[in-house]
Amino acid sequence: MIRWLTLALHLAVAGLKSRRSLLLEMLALQHQLLVLSRSSKRPRLTPLDRVLWAWLSQAWGGWKSRLCLVQPSTVLQWHRAGFRLFWRWKSCAVRNSGRKTIAPDTIHLIGQMSRANPLWGAPRIHGELLKLGLAVAQRTVAKYMIPRVRQSPSQDWKTFLRNHLGSMVSVDFLVVPYQKFHPHGIC
Repeated sequence: MIRWLTLALHLAVAGLKSRRSLLLEMLALQHQLLVLSRSSKRPRLTPLDRVLWAWLSQAWGGWKSRLCLVQPSTVLQWHRAGFRLFWRWKSCAVRNSGRKTIAPDTIHLIGQMSRANPLWGAPRIHGELLKLGLAVAQRTVAKYMIPRVRQSPSQDWKTFLRNHLGSMVSVDFLVVPYQKFHPHGIC
């Protein structure tokens, strides 16, 4: 008698459920029967089974009540693992996009041009490369140029005195101001 009452109660509740919910529940129950029928001792779940349960956990609210093979926390772990796997794959696909690499020959040519023409800057070398048919950005040219060692435009006093030591007469560079504070050089 109690069985008939529970069956009647289930049928009444099933009448209130949506068609989508009933179909998902039927899919879940049939899948569990299929898994139990294909294994003799302990049910083995394939990766495709795990994907199905991860999807069911997102698509159907009543999935926990009909799950018998594994714990609901296990299904949530599968879903997280699938999420990580998807984004790892998605991130690897991005590696192929982005800025293209420059051929080592072009880098060598930029260095060679900057060594041979030390007064040329990045804009000039960039223009010459464009004339040769090499499409490289000016900033990239500046990155791969050989840095110049900057020298002062003229010599300092120490170098001047060292260079002219032999031809100089003893000179005193003493300046003495006199009464009206006009400088008067004494040699």
